Amino acid sequence: MRAPMRVSADGLPERVTVYEVGPRDGLQNEAVVVPVEVKARFLTRLAEAGLTTIEATSFVHPSWVPQLADAGELLGRLTPAPGVRYPVLVPNERGLDRALEHGVTDIAIFGSATETFARRNLNRGVDESIAMFAPVVERARAAGLRVRAYLSMCFGDPWEGPVPIEQVVRNGARLLDLGCSELSLGDTIGVGTPGHVSALLAAFAGAGVGPERLAVHFHDTYGQALVNTLAALRAGVTVVDASAGGIGGCPYAESATGNLATEDLVWMLSGLGVRTGIDLEALVATSVWLAGELGRPSPSRVVQAMAQKEESDDAPA
Repeated sequence: MRAPMRVSADGLPERVTVYEVGPRDGLQNEAVVVPVEVKARFLTRLAEAGLTTIEATSFVHPSWVPQLADAGELLGRLTPAPGVRYPVLVPNERGLDRALEHGVTDIAIFGSATETFARRNLNRGVDESIAMFAPVVERARAAGLRVRAYLSMCFGDPWEGPVPIEQVVRNGARLLDLGCSELSLGDTIGVGTPGHVSALLAAFAGAGVGPERLAVHFHDTYGQALVNTLAALRAGVTVVDASAGGIGGCPYAESATGNLATEDLVWMLSGLGVRTGIDLEALVATSVWLAGELGRPSPSRVVQAMAQKEESDDAPA
């Protein structure tokens, strides 16, 4: 099969925006540096497949994430596709300066729901990191940029264990209060389950933060990413982070395996009758191409199944 049979379900949005994180969150975890020309081609192919929000790179210091040290060169090579946004991750004001120099229109900051991960990832605690982000968001908004906030470790932390829901809501609301337009809730180590997702979103709603201001970012460590996404959609969330081919994880959390694969997400949404505007076959072809460039197969089940089907169809009788 090249597409699932469509059987709509009640309580789901008519359309979902897929926030593609493969070029940044995916490639930053590669053991070797991917050539800039491959990254540029990856961005182009994703846009051609219908992705309208593609996180392009990061202006984090190269000593932290050497795989993305070519951020400036990459953006210089990029010819933006009409109607496509290319956010970049910035950790501080210096990162914002570089983003502004390159004409970026969308940025993201990266906070933590837990103290331990904040110190390991940002070398400062939660309070200190929010203080660092405040002038970044203020300056970005003054320059007309759209600002997203990531909140990691929303469902569990490898050092602190289960994270209290009220702690996640409190720290997420603080990021939104800085002036961020969207908060992406990250299951960084993939331990969340659907009931936990529903409870967290209900707690945000109770604190006055509705699903229209939230996105979800699930990792598939325990095979829960798709069911957790479905729970989020039923709660009204319409923005879902995903990574083409399922590449990526988190370089600062060893137990974090790959992101939710964009293809797996699109297959599920297509079967539910939820529109994304994404050409699944073109996206699968992109991930097959990228897997060849990376020298390893895609972990996405849909990519594997559709690529195998194509090879079978092309085989001589």
